Amino acid sequence: MSFLRSLRFVWLLTKLRLTRQMVFRLSFFGSFFADGALFLTQMLAFELIYGQVDGIGGWSRGQMMIFIGSFSMLNGLSMLLCFFGLIELPRKIREGGLDLYLTKPGSPLLRICFESVDLGSAPLLLLSGLIIARGAALEGIAVSLPLLLGFIGLLLAMALLYCDMELILRTIPFFVIAADAINHLEGDMLTLNFKIPGVLYKGGFKLLFCFALPYGLMATVPTEALSGVLKPQGLAYALAIVAGFTAFALWFWRLGLKNYKSASS
Repeated sequence: MSFLRSLRFVWLLTKLRLTRQMVFRLSFFGSFFADGALFLTQMLAFELIYGQVDGIGGWSRGQMMIFIGSFSMLNGLSMLLCFFGLIELPRKIREGGLDLYLTKPGSPLLRICFESVDLGSAPLLLLSGLIIARGAALEGIAVSLPLLLGFIGLLLAMALLYCDMELILRTIPFFVIAADAINHLEGDMLTLNFKIPGVLYKGGFKLLFCFALPYGLMATVPTEALSGVLKPQGLAYALAIVAGFTAFALWFWRLGLKNYKSASS
């Protein structure tokens, strides 16, 4: 499937999903306000915590605000686009529901990722952007167009890495029967790395969270870029990690399909 055909396919899935959501408008807007309220609650908690200190690990309060907003932005992008599709993948593998996707035209992975787009998560993007803007103001950052575009580009790259990890973890059930701990593992990793910038990790923790499970890079790298402290080698490393994990996620998915045993067979 060509890139343009893939984009048209994703757009069609998004329109179908929005049409189904708007049939139940109360449910749609309920999700909209619930996600927004959850985000504001999280921001209030961080205000109380970080309002008591000037900085953590050499990072100022403004940088920490950018970091928090960036991680929330990545989380919002994931829920908006692919989270609610990928989270069902282990069940589809276990119960044989994947058969239906393999018999339909088009990419089964694209269909799984984007058939459950959740526009109710959209307010997270707006509110996250406001937090990032506040952090930039606290830092006194003069945000030029090239800096803004570079920051957005890095956020999108890290969003791709975020989705790569979701796909990798949920492809494991192709090979094992019991995979219920996957969601707990991912939740614990996100909770930890939502609170701790990657620059604070040392030794084995740095190897774990900046290489093996690179959650420590996802919000840290865009924050460093917007703050003007990201070094060229750090940028090159982060982009190499994104490219490597994207290639591995797609390879792992194809390997999983080869090992898939239909529940109806």
